[in-house]
Amino acid sequence: MSKATLLDSRIKQYAYREAAQIYRDIGASPDGLSTDYVEIMREKYGTNSFAGRRDDTLLRRLRRAFINPFNVTLFILGIISLVTDVLQTSDFSKNTSTAVIIFSMILISGTIRLIQELRAKNAARQLDRLIHESITVKRGGELLEIPAEKLVVGDVVLLSAGDRVPADIRLTKVTDLFVSQAAITGESAILEKSSRTLRHGSPRTLTQLENLAFMATTVISGKGEGIVLAVGKDTLYGSFAKPDAEDKKSFQQGANSIAWVMIRFIAVLIPFVFILLGITGGNWFQSFAFALSVAVGLMPEMLPMVITACLARGSLSMSRKQTIIKDINAMQGFGSMDVLCMDKTGTLTNESILLEYYMDVLGNESAEVLDIAFLNSSYHSGVRNPIDNAIRACQTMPGREAHFAQLLAERQKTDEIPFDYARKIVSTLVTAPNGENQLIMKGDIAHIVSRCRYVAYRGKVLPMEDAGESVSSVVDEMLQDGMKVIAVARKNVGQQNRITPADEADMILVGYLAFFDAPKKTAKASIEALKRLEVTPKILTGDQTDVAVSICRRVGISSETVLTGAELDEMTDSELRAVVESVPVFSELTPGQKVRLVSALEQNGHTVGFLGDGINDIPALCEANVGISVDTAVDAAKDAADVVLLQKDLGVLEQGILEGRKTFTNMLKYIKITASSNFGNILSIVCASAFLPFLPMTSLQLLLLNLLYDVLCIILPWDNVDEEETLSPRDWSGKTLGRFMLSFGPISSLFDIATFLFLYYVLCPMLCGGTTYLNLTDPALQLQYVALFQTGWFLESMWTQVLILHFLRTRKIPFLQSRPSLPVMCTTLAGIALFTGITFTRAAALFGLTELPLWYFGFLLIVALLYMLLTTVVKAFYQKKYRELI
Repeated sequence: MSKATLLDSRIKQYAYREAAQIYRDIGASPDGLSTDYVEIMREKYGTNSFAGRRDDTLLRRLRRAFINPFNVTLFILGIISLVTDVLQTSDFSKNTSTAVIIFSMILISGTIRLIQELRAKNAARQLDRLIHESITVKRGGELLEIPAEKLVVGDVVLLSAGDRVPADIRLTKVTDLFVSQAAITGESAILEKSSRTLRHGSPRTLTQLENLAFMATTVISGKGEGIVLAVGKDTLYGSFAKPDAEDKKSFQQGANSIAWVMIRFIAVLIPFVFILLGITGGNWFQSFAFALSVAVGLMPEMLPMVITACLARGSLSMSRKQTIIKDINAMQGFGSMDVLCMDKTGTLTNESILLEYYMDVLGNESAEVLDIAFLNSSYHSGVRNPIDNAIRACQTMPGREAHFAQLLAERQKTDEIPFDYARKIVSTLVTAPNGENQLIMKGDIAHIVSRCRYVAYRGKVLPMEDAGESVSSVVDEMLQDGMKVIAVARKNVGQQNRITPADEADMILVGYLAFFDAPKKTAKASIEALKRLEVTPKILTGDQTDVAVSICRRVGISSETVLTGAELDEMTDSELRAVVESVPVFSELTPGQKVRLVSALEQNGHTVGFLGDGINDIPALCEANVGISVDTAVDAAKDAADVVLLQKDLGVLEQGILEGRKTFTNMLKYIKITASSNFGNILSIVCASAFLPFLPMTSLQLLLLNLLYDVLCIILPWDNVDEEETLSPRDWSGKTLGRFMLSFGPISSLFDIATFLFLYYVLCPMLCGGTTYLNLTDPALQLQYVALFQTGWFLESMWTQVLILHFLRTRKIPFLQSRPSLPVMCTTLAGIALFTGITFTRAAALFGLTELPLWYFGFLLIVALLYMLLTTVVKAFYQKKYRELI
């Protein structure tokens, strides 16, 4: 029997038992557990958490820090290098430096990543209010606020509107409790819950049992109290939640793409170099060792560290700009996002709105409309919203305080049907002074009017058809001006004290409420900024079409074409994928329709961001490539988001996008420039090895050269980024890496070969008796000849590698049109001076290097200048052909 089946039978049995019996079975009490008994229950039934899924444990962070495609590739190369060094027959020739350096790079980069992860975890704890919730429980007869993860089986939990149900619960008391089970069923319908004990009858599924509330569902309205039956992995939600689920893997996919490009180059080079050197030199074991060093030399050893440093710095910069990155890999979403979906409320418009007009069906001011709307909003037990807040604010109107207080005293609430995104209305049943009950309904105009059979006007009730077109013409102009308008209706239901959706018919339309929903002052400029960054804004709203169109027109979003939720439902998925590209505004949407739109955009190849803050936004936040929420959002929305904005302002989001693109530009600088430079060096070595009687550079020197260069590149996260590089989304993948390597790598090989010829036929013979290596018979002179040659090429490679960094880091003319940051400038120049100086010290002998005459540096300067000149020419052709550089 499966875990889900066992859970189903265990939880279901409590739906058919009286509360008192459940307390006895579990060993709990209506007054809650005692402090001592809490630990016993935790020990017996487990904790309210998902180990290995939601819990970001140290082990999981260690895995993220050390296990990635780059580290795995380096680790394999290190192991092979270590084995070959150990298997060397001569003790004198054993050298584990290569393996030690590789493992050191893995350790250092992983440690930096881990430290950043731990800092992020500490920051998350300090910002606990953003992403965690507390629960009201009854323990020992007292009400306490505790974190949801501290709940145990047997706890008595109190629920209210807006809460997420923290565990599987048997309800024992309810007051108009309505719950959305979309998180576990995927259905948007709102269900009313009860506390009555069920009787065995026709078979029902677990989620159909109305006296049970399940973990991860959301309280839409009302209040409830119940006893916890299951926690953590033993809940219904826990039984089907995937362990260690990581749905958004775009960063990892990009990293894999880059790693595979490098691996393909390595897979081609190792056998080629091995066979070439084996045939020409005859020493197959030495050929294999050198072929291995070629593979290591091609792989940027500091890549994991540079990526981590870039992400960490970007995350830190964004936190200073009112943006909290919950996972530093989410930076990728900002860097490559090209579509931003958002609601208009609180984003384009202010979160608080003002009630401007309350009027009858013909547009005359009507106190009755305001009164019954006030009763509906005051007694609505759902999550507070801007409309209800604006209506309830009327009780503070000068001279009207007593009137509204008396209204609440005379008319008591009897029942309600809360708002949901399918009906788009909220109904309240109140008792009138004459003892009769009155159903009051307010909400979306179309949904209200469709339920009305009559209209009220100046004390008369008329058939709806008699009102004609005047009913809609009253509000059309206000809707077109961008005002938010809702309808109000009523009907008497006699002594009926319960209402169902079936009662929401044959209503009397009383009038309308109009609210001023003004655009933010910064909205238009922010939209223009997004467009300038090539991020397409799309409005996904539940509001009426006219309101959405008016607001979009004011802030500069095209609204010539609008798709409504009803029209969207008529389309197939393939039709929607074609239409979604050209439609900027979608109105009258349900939460499920928002998810469908986000999914369609992603299937079209877009990187989609979704900005939302409500319970209805959670499915779309989870679906989007990067979910964005704000610190004023409901807990569930913040928990689902990848990024939390401390201000609900598109200006803050614009800064986040820019920072994300800067981060990825600097990462791509290192990857592309280093890989192409390394490829050029390897190509030079392969060419030289086929003709030289000795290795042009030892394995240790090759690794040292790459290491020294990579150490300098650790400063790249602090480099300046040209504005042009941030004006379009960045693609985090290896698609263009191979092309870049093949375009710029051979340029360095051309000058390397020129340097080889100069060293072999000019410099080395001048310093070693006036003859070439093959004519030397003195072993000491041969060693000196090789050391001079290897040192000369070591310096030429290091100089050109570092200097070319400045030429390929920008599309412009370096130093004149685009200046690197001061840290990058100082570090690279200091690096050239320092590493050149090593050849004049005793430490040079440790690496097989030696001192060169000063006049050689004149030749070196000419080679570097010519190399940079040719690179500039090739760069111009490359940009013209591919319209990009980095």
